[in-house]
This record gives sequence, C-alpha cells and structure tokens, in this order.
Amino acid sequence: MHFPLHPETPPEGRTLEDLFAGRGMDVDAMYQQMKQRMDAEGLPYGKRSHTYNSRLAQELGTWADTQPGGEAIHDALFKAYFVDARNIGDADVLIEVAQAVGLSGEAARKVIEERSFKEAVDADWAKSNQYGITGVPTFVAGGQGAVGAQPYETLVQFLGQAGAKAKPEGGAD
Repeated sequence: MHFPLHPETPPEGRTLEDLFAGRGMDVDAMYQQMKQRMDAEGLPYGKRSHTYNSRLAQELGTWADTQPGGEAIHDALFKAYFVDARNIGDADVLIEVAQAVGLSGEAARKVIEERSFKEAVDADWAKSNQYGITGVPTFVAGGQGAVGAQPYETLVQFLGQAGAKAKPEGGAD
C-alpha cells in the first residue's frame, strides 16, 4: 500500500534541513542511526541531502506490478532514492529506472504523462489515511501497527504478539 509521505514536496525536492527545520532534529545523527540499521542488515544506504516527491514513483511502481518482471522496479527505486540520492519525482529518472529493470521506457513515459495509475494510488492513500498510518514503513498485524524502520528482532516480537507462528525450518509454506 502506498502512503503520502510529504506530498507537498515540490518537483525539485527539499533539503533535509528545510524539511526538519524547527523540529529540533539533527539530520546527520538521523542519517548515522539509519545507516547503522541498514549496515546491520547488509543493506545499502547512501547519504541524501534532499527529499523528493514520490507520487509519480508510486504510480509507476503500481503500473510495474502489472508487467512481467515489474516487481524489480521497487528495489531499483529504493536504490535510486536511498542509495544514489536521485530525484524519484523526476520523470526522466523514473523512466531510466524502469528501463534499467527491463521495462519499456516508452510505456513508462506514457504511464507518467497520462497518470493512468493515479486512481489506484489515490485509493491507497485513502486507505492509509483510514488506517491512521503516519509514517513509512508501517507494519500492520493483528490489529496493531509498528511504524518506522525496525530491527529484525523487533519485527519478530511484533509478529509474535500479533499471533503469527514461526514457519518450521525447511517446512512448506
């Protein structure tokens, strides 16, 4: 499900300092904390100076899910934004990302220009609002939620409290 994180962000993006101005937050300390979490999980994470509007990326990702092999776009969008600090609100960047995972650049451009997946993302935004989601990622299970990037152990505990049973090692789905 998609969530409107900072939908007011202009096409050129905003500096992180501007985004967090007046909130008493240390942008570098926030980066260091997230970098440590990502490193602990073996995930790449770059240092960004800006935040960008993800609306078009959400629409493109929704379209990509309808295409053979299109699910690969999600990891590629993550890398573009969180590792390479690219503007995923820019149509040309999005088309490059789509092509990099084997999707048609022409079809991707058409999706972006025509906004053909706008309604699907609007529905997700409405559902996230209905559920009271305030940040990403948000994990929901057993009527409870956990907001934000969480260590693996925290998610295991959260799922256990929600009644999830661990899959036996080597067991079937």
